[in-house]
Amino acid sequence: MKCSILMAFNDSSSSRSALDFLCRMRPCYAEALVTLLHVLRKPSGSEELMGKKFVESAPARMREKMEKARQKLIDSGFKAENVSIKMIDKPYPTVGEGILEQVAEGPYNMVVIGRKKMSKAEEFVLGDPSIRLVRALEGIAVMVVKQ
Repeated sequence: MKCSILMAFNDSSSSRSALDFLCRMRPCYAEALVTLLHVLRKPSGSEELMGKKFVESAPARMREKMEKARQKLIDSGFKAENVSIKMIDKPYPTVGEGILEQVAEGPYNMVVIGRKKMSKAEEFVLGDPSIRLVRALEGIAVMVVKQ
């Protein structure tokens, strides 16, 4: 059975760091099945202030960024047929819960997620999906790439 990797992805510098790290790991995982996952969330108040057009165009913008991330993996040596994109538009209370549900639905051996530096207060208020995944997933490797 091939190794199957789920990589949580959004347009953040921590996700780009995780993508870069996975690209560098290609010799180990070149034959792996890689799924780039983005969990769409409900727009925040500040995003809604940007206007309806901005909010409605967010999925298309993210799909474009994910296509570029997919191409980067392919350019680094992953097989094109083994790299896929999955966008989830079902609203979840947290991104972590969305990722956990996707892990439960698919046979993944590893989850890769980027982690940005947060203050203790930010972590308390916002939560940290990477910590949640490490605590919740058993029998699956979790690779947390710090920015």
